[in-house]
Amino acid sequence: MASDDEESSLAGRLARYARVGAGVGGVAARMLGTRALGRDADRGGEAAVLARMLGSLKGPLMKVAQLAATVPDLLPPEYAVELQKLQASAPPMGWAFVRRRMSAELGVDWQKRFTAFEHEQAAAASLGQVHRATGQDGRTLACKLQYPNMESAVEADLGQLGMLLALQRRFSPEIDSREVLKEIGERLREELDYEREARHMQLYGGLLGGLSEVRVPDFVPELSTRRLLTMTWLDGGRLLSFVDHSLEDRNRIAVALFKAWWRPFAHCGVIHGDPHLGNYTVFEADGAPAGINLLDYGCIRIFPPSFVDGVMDLYRGFQTGDRARIADAFSVWGFRELDDDLIDALSIWARFIYGPLLDDRVRTVADGVAPELYGRREVWQVKQALRVKGPLTIPREFVLMNRAAVGLGAVFLHLRAELNFHRLFEAEVEGFNRERLAKRQAEALAEAGLGSPPP
Repeated sequence: MASDDEESSLAGRLARYARVGAGVGGVAARMLGTRALGRDADRGGEAAVLARMLGSLKGPLMKVAQLAATVPDLLPPEYAVELQKLQASAPPMGWAFVRRRMSAELGVDWQKRFTAFEHEQAAAASLGQVHRATGQDGRTLACKLQYPNMESAVEADLGQLGMLLALQRRFSPEIDSREVLKEIGERLREELDYEREARHMQLYGGLLGGLSEVRVPDFVPELSTRRLLTMTWLDGGRLLSFVDHSLEDRNRIAVALFKAWWRPFAHCGVIHGDPHLGNYTVFEADGAPAGINLLDYGCIRIFPPSFVDGVMDLYRGFQTGDRARIADAFSVWGFRELDDDLIDALSIWARFIYGPLLDDRVRTVADGVAPELYGRREVWQVKQALRVKGPLTIPREFVLMNRAAVGLGAVFLHLRAELNFHRLFEAEVEGFNRERLAKRQAEALAEAGLGSPPP
C-alpha cells in the first residue's frame, strides 16, 4: 500500500497510472482472449481481480463505477458490485498527512482557528474524508478534506473507464456509451471543486428551506477553500439503522427523501444525482424519526427548463396514452432517430421508472418484486429490443436522471416504504409551469452564485 508521502509525490501519481492501467488492461486482455477463443467469460473472476488490483487506491474509481452501474446494462453487474467495494477498502489519510494538507489549505496556524479538531476521520467521501471539529464560535463542524492530487487521479480513472466502455461497445453493441463517458467526466471534474459544491449547498438551503423534515448544512466560508469544505455538523443516525422501525417511522423518512429530491427538480430544474445511503442521516424528535439530513452536494445537475418540461410530458403522456407526447418527450431527453420500435423499447424502461408515480394507490416501489430482481426484467426486455433495433446512443441528460431514480428507488426498497407515490408527486408538480420554473431557476442560481441558467 502506498504511503501518504508516496501518494502525494510524482512517483506516487505515476504509480497510480501504472496500477490502474495494469488492472484494467489485464482484464481487457482476458476479455479479448476469451471472446477470440469462443469461451464463456468468467466475469465474476475478472471483476474480483480488477478490484484487488485497484483496492488500495483512493478516490474516483468507486464514483466512476457507481455512475456507470446505474445505466442499464452498461457494465456487467459483476464489475459494478466489485468496483463499488473500493470505497470501503480505501485507506484514510493519517493524522500527519491531514495536518500537512490542512496547513496547505488554511495556513500553518490552522489549528488555532478551531477549538477542537478530531484526528480520526468521521466519514469517508469518494474524493476525500470528513473530520469533526469545533469552531471558535462553538459550532460543531464537518470539515471535508480532499485527497491529494485528485485531478490526475480522476483523469487516469476516466481514461481506463473509456477503455472498458470501448470494450462494452464491441461486445454489446446495443448501447453506444460515448456520451455517457462525457457526462461522467464533466460531473466528476465538477466534484473536485469544493467551492462549487458550497454554492450547491447554498442553493439547496434556499430551495428546501421551507421543509421542516429536510435539513441542509450551513456553509462556513472562512474555513473553506477549493479543496476543503467546512459546514455545520448535522447530528443524525445512519439510515439503515431505521429499517426495523415501524412502518410509520419508515414512511416518514421516505416522504422526506421524496420531497428532498423532487421539490428542487420540479421547482428549479435541479437534481441531486447521488442519492445513495451514505449521503443521508436521519434526525429525531421526541424519540422518533423526524426527517433527513442531506449531506453531500458534489453531484448536482442543473437542467434547462425545456428538459423538465420533457420529464413532465413523458409522465402526462403515459397517463393519457398520448404516444405523440411520449415521442416528443423522448426527443427532449436527447434520444434521436426515434421510430415506433425505439419508442416501444424506451417505454419499457421509462414505464418502470415512472410506474410508482403513475399508480394512484399505496404500494412499495417494487410492488411485490424482490429487491434483488428490481428492474432486471425490464433491462433484459430493453436489451432484447435493442438487439434488433440498436445501437442506442444514451444521451448525457439521461445519465444522472436515471441514476437518481434508481438510487432513490433503492433507498425506498431498503426502507420497505409503503406510500402513495402518485399523490406525493402530484403535490410537488401541482401548477407546474415552464415559464415560472425558468424565473425561479434564474433567481435561485443567481442567489447561490451559480451564474446563468443552462441554455
